[in-house]
Amino acid sequence: MGAALHAVPEAAAPEALAAWLQQAGAAYTEEERKALAAAVSFARDRYGDLCTSDGEPWLDRAFGTAAIVSSLKLDAASVRGGLLLGLPHCPGFDAEAFAEQFGAEVSQLVVGVARMGAIRAAIEVAGKAAGEVQAENLRKMLLAMVGDIRVVLIKLAERTQALRFLMGGDVGARAQAARETQDLFAPLANRLGVWQLKWELEDMALRALEPDAYKQIATLLDERRLDRQRYIEEVKSTLKEELAASGIDADVSGRPKHITSIWNKMRRKQAGIDAVYDIRAVRILVGDVKDCYAALGVVHNLWTPLAREFDDYIAKPKANNYRSLHTAVIGPEGKPLEVQIRTHEMHQHSEYGVAAHWRYKEGAAAGRRDPGFDEKIAWLRQVLDWKDAVADAGEWLQQFKSSLFTETIYVLTPQGKVVDLPRGATPVDFAYAVHTSLGHRCRGARVDGAMVPLNYALKSGQQVEIVSVKQGGPSRDWLNPDLGYVHSRHARTKVRQWFKAQQLEETIAQGRSMVDRELSRAGMTALNLEAVASEAGFAKLEDFFAAVARAEFNTRQVQAAIQALAKPDIAAPSVHDAVLPRESKAAGAGSGILIVGVDRLMTGLARCCKPAPPDPIVGFVTRGKGISIHRQNCSNIARMKERQPERLITADWGARRDEVFPVDVVVDAMDRQGLLRDLSEIFTREKINVTAVNTLSRNLQARMAFTLEVPDLEQLKRALALVRDVPGVLSAGRR
Repeated sequence: MGAALHAVPEAAAPEALAAWLQQAGAAYTEEERKALAAAVSFARDRYGDLCTSDGEPWLDRAFGTAAIVSSLKLDAASVRGGLLLGLPHCPGFDAEAFAEQFGAEVSQLVVGVARMGAIRAAIEVAGKAAGEVQAENLRKMLLAMVGDIRVVLIKLAERTQALRFLMGGDVGARAQAARETQDLFAPLANRLGVWQLKWELEDMALRALEPDAYKQIATLLDERRLDRQRYIEEVKSTLKEELAASGIDADVSGRPKHITSIWNKMRRKQAGIDAVYDIRAVRILVGDVKDCYAALGVVHNLWTPLAREFDDYIAKPKANNYRSLHTAVIGPEGKPLEVQIRTHEMHQHSEYGVAAHWRYKEGAAAGRRDPGFDEKIAWLRQVLDWKDAVADAGEWLQQFKSSLFTETIYVLTPQGKVVDLPRGATPVDFAYAVHTSLGHRCRGARVDGAMVPLNYALKSGQQVEIVSVKQGGPSRDWLNPDLGYVHSRHARTKVRQWFKAQQLEETIAQGRSMVDRELSRAGMTALNLEAVASEAGFAKLEDFFAAVARAEFNTRQVQAAIQALAKPDIAAPSVHDAVLPRESKAAGAGSGILIVGVDRLMTGLARCCKPAPPDPIVGFVTRGKGISIHRQNCSNIARMKERQPERLITADWGARRDEVFPVDVVVDAMDRQGLLRDLSEIFTREKINVTAVNTLSRNLQARMAFTLEVPDLEQLKRALALVRDVPGVLSAGRR
């Protein structure tokens, strides 16, 4: 690989630079060579002794980057961009003056490379947090952030040069750069088809992170290198003779294997290096499909095939349309050998068409990528050899500078997570993409620290922070396409669902009110609402209320359901019921109270304090209305003790009976929509009948007075505890 990349000696000595310029400039016109010489001179003057953040002199970093860029056969502007990429880090850098001196094209390349470094912090966060999906979003984001793909190629060249320098430096910095390379830059190089950089980046990263494994494999390969080369030459010679004898016109070549690839296969197979069959590998290229199978026959006739090591990707292509025959055999000297057989057309497709390897090389998450993305990558791989493919360099440059991934933008959360959105998305779209609840409560947004309107169109690379309220919902304006608040289908669907749910809640509350009104008219307020719904033929109480509100179940049908539940009591009244008739269970409450020393006296519960078991009680002898039962701490009883103590008699609750007692409770809360509904749902779940409600709202606070029917105070305590947990409730207690 070193021969392929025009190496620059350390310290970029003048004579070395001149030699490099002569060698690299051979591919360019006289005018372009002059421009390169001017960039070299300017870079040497401006960089001086300035070093990068990892300690390498900027002069070495820039010339090393430019050498790699020129080896990729990119245009002269890209090489100049590599030479000058450190200028934004120099003191007193003036972007406008730089653009005037070197032209807008080179300026955009240099500034674009500097901009790509702006998300390094996000990359570090992603490396810790994880996952293939997040790493994939970061790779796409890097590509989407730039309008000129040459910026990405220059950045890859710069990171390759940086990693070369770090391989001899601090262990900690080397490990961090290696992890970043594995997560981001090596997959990008693979994605763009820059194979020579991909393999070098991966091998250097493995050497930094797994030094023992790297050294072991490198030693084994080095020990066997001459033997392997000799072996491959013998195999090629044998194959060429046998194929020619069979009338098959074929090209046979050895296939290089890199340390990282070997390491990955060893881990996947959980075996030693001897189990990696394609350490010794050859590739056969033929004219058509029938020759592929004919060549396969020749190979299997020469050597014994290994079981379960044959794949026919011609008859059954991979999902990315990769086609080839793969087989492993026991070759000469009893050593395993891998053979790939394909047509020239298939080989061109695998190298330039749909990027055959990158799907399975980069993990299972790749299967979620869209076909359009594949097509763009296929085109990118072809531009690497543009001088041979396009006669008009000017026309090629226009195509080369076209923007990629125009359908999607990538923005950052304050924590550094990448969120992908459709182009044109707003902060509202971003909020819903993060979490539905955040979208509902979104009220403002900061982009890169500055407040922006909610219909602001986001751009790739921006950091977005949502300003939200604790409770609330979306605005109906967000659904107005003319106002531009919502762009994504996901956010629009969530907003519509919220309003639909709100409408349903209002409908249910209206239906509940209508049913309660019918129960009051029938004098059946103690009836269980779920029993009424079941009698009406509804499995869920909410469905029953909604049907009543929508007039799908009319009031006459509601009355019929109520009467059906009441019929057993009406049709067969007991003797006791006949003697003591009552409209509701609470109407005759108190009949089981024991009056000490007196039997069979008429009793009634006082309305002033509304006692209920197990309240301590006392009786007061009224004039003509029997005994009035009060709580012992009732304020009226305190006055009676002073004025008429002789009329007070001892009383106690008798044996427990199937009856309920009215009690008054007061709830103080912050006023909000749906508060009464929430409280009513608690009383319904606790099977407590509400016979009266009085509400008063003032200064955003609400006071609600309820009259409830309970069998005892234990049930009331449970209900009040639940009421106090309702959002917005300040206090709840008995009056």
